Amino acid sequence: MPTISSLFGGHAPFKQLQEHMRVVRACAAHVVPLFDAMLAENADALKVEATAIFDAEAEADTIKNALRAHLPRSLFMPVDRRDLLDVLHEQDAIADTAEDIAGLLLRRDMLPPADLHAPLRALAARCVEVVDQCAEIIEEFDELVEVGFRGRTAERVGDRVAALNSAEDDADRLERVAGGVLFALEDEMKPVSVMLTYQLIEWVGDLADHAEKVANSVRLLIAR
Repeated sequence: MPTISSLFGGHAPFKQLQEHMRVVRACAAHVVPLFDAMLAENADALKVEATAIFDAEAEADTIKNALRAHLPRSLFMPVDRRDLLDVLHEQDAIADTAEDIAGLLLRRDMLPPADLHAPLRALAARCVEVVDQCAEIIEEFDELVEVGFRGRTAERVGDRVAALNSAEDDADRLERVAGGVLFALEDEMKPVSVMLTYQLIEWVGDLADHAEKVANSVRLLIAR
């Protein structure tokens, strides 16, 4: 008997979903070097990292559009079409958020006060780690489909999701720390800089939030 995935050939939608997540992961990987360039006041390096993010986000969009255009409507889809689109949407939101961050840092001189450097970098690093954990979960997606979202594979993925949830909680904590430091520094900064720095902190936190939503969607598939 053929496996479930073989019924859809080498271009099965969940294979494209994995390909999309790999590009999204590559996009997010440039966020920490982007912050390093900002904190070092290295405009050339910042432009290089921002361009890499823009290019990866564009590639992710190409894969996303191809997946949506060719997603089967068959009753024999191993995963509900809506569930797959939900996962795709949240994956794509990670790349979109990285693009927003890069665009902001490229357009404006966003160098924050020295007291914010360490909290901001710690937040960025932790959120990118959460995206990495999410990508590892999606790498298991084809195997999950093969086993019907059951068995040891499902248990292993469930453990990975739990670990990601814990990491995302830590990212939330670091976001609060960065916000608290910024609050204490507001009087030393221009109002527009304060507003944009709060926005920057929120967007960095959103990287982890969207990654957690992807992982939780996979966990719901296992629970069903």
